[in-house]
Amino acid sequence: MSGPRELLRELYSAAIGGANVESLTASALTSVPLERRQRVWVFAFGKAAHGMAAAAVTSLQRSLAEIAGGLVVAPDAGDAPVGTVTTIVGDHPVPGRRSFAAAARINEILTVKRGADLGVVLLSGGASSLMAAPLRGMSEADLTMLFEMLLGSGMDIHEMNAVRKRFSQWAAGRMALRLAPARTYCFAVSDVPNDDLATIGSGPCVPDPTRVEQVIASLERTQLYARISATFRQYLSDAARRVTPETPKATHPAFAHITARVIGNNTGALKAAATAARNSGCHAVIQEQPLVGDAATAGARVAEELLRSRESVEPGKLHAFIWGGETTVALNGAGAAGGRCQELALAASKHLASAGDRASGITLLAAGTDGRDGPTDAAGAVVDANTWSVIQSNGRDPEAALRAHESYDALSRANALFAPGMTGTNVMDITIGLVRS
Repeated sequence: MSGPRELLRELYSAAIGGANVESLTASALTSVPLERRQRVWVFAFGKAAHGMAAAAVTSLQRSLAEIAGGLVVAPDAGDAPVGTVTTIVGDHPVPGRRSFAAAARINEILTVKRGADLGVVLLSGGASSLMAAPLRGMSEADLTMLFEMLLGSGMDIHEMNAVRKRFSQWAAGRMALRLAPARTYCFAVSDVPNDDLATIGSGPCVPDPTRVEQVIASLERTQLYARISATFRQYLSDAARRVTPETPKATHPAFAHITARVIGNNTGALKAAATAARNSGCHAVIQEQPLVGDAATAGARVAEELLRSRESVEPGKLHAFIWGGETTVALNGAGAAGGRCQELALAASKHLASAGDRASGITLLAAGTDGRDGPTDAAGAVVDANTWSVIQSNGRDPEAALRAHESYDALSRANALFAPGMTGTNVMDITIGLVRS
């Protein structure tokens, strides 16, 4: 059997395989009813956009559909899946000029779409930023600033996207309104807890279930309401007074033309990792409760659960404990030199270090399934009880780094960073603890 660090890398790779967007998309396309020479428009937005678009185009061409046009917006460059579909690199995690250009291109394409055409919209994590542009009369700079503030707010993804979609041109079901009356199929790879279609990519093709009062309350609770632009505050105030219309709701007739469903999620990745662990001779357990909330708090909790598990596992046998989910980091105005998975791992290493001999035989991986954690080139980190002291011996105070959200530099001192590169999928995060008594 591989050593614990090598095995964790193998289990991570298996998890990524369990969220393979090409096979998931190809399978989903079999449910789309097509007429011979049907004109189809293909849109793919997100970190998995290239793979999803390529699989969709291949499936559609096998059905002799005519790919009339479309757009792929991803965080990295890639080949167009077919000559009629354009590819654009957008900005992530904060929208900039490339995202605004992508949003403008969507508008251009939709002006030539016909009512008898069919639309295929493919969504994955990161779409909220990659295709973002402000509503008419709002400032691009203000939208960029809003995204930046939300990233450090400590809001979970549901709350964050409920705010973002209020001000984004194609979010909150607004793309569905432009696609109608064309029949449209929206397939999403979920990067959010509970696989909420209204949250994935900020819900461009589904109704927005939130009310403006909820958005205002979220901004006030996180002390952001007074910091967003005056234009944005006025828009929210007008919506609350019903001077400005609410976001599109389920009663809007455009949604009768949309079929939307999730085709891949974190659960599939966790199951694939568990299967690979068992095939390697481990006893594998998928934890039912997802990891959410503050990253450092979650790291300490995971470490404590692994310590307790060590006391009861079968002696000599390797056990794998697997969590999914997505935590948050509240920066409170501070800069960030790390990400939520790195912060979780660093906090876990602190807890393991304080446990002494009880932590012997425990190794932990926390990583984003997209291959990127925060504004860094790492997906996360692999730590054990020695990581904390190695950081100290290499000239960095890990406690200060944890407080300052500077996990990247601290973990790099211990050679603990995990950087597999971009994976082409995004189904939240995975945390795996290996325990041998």
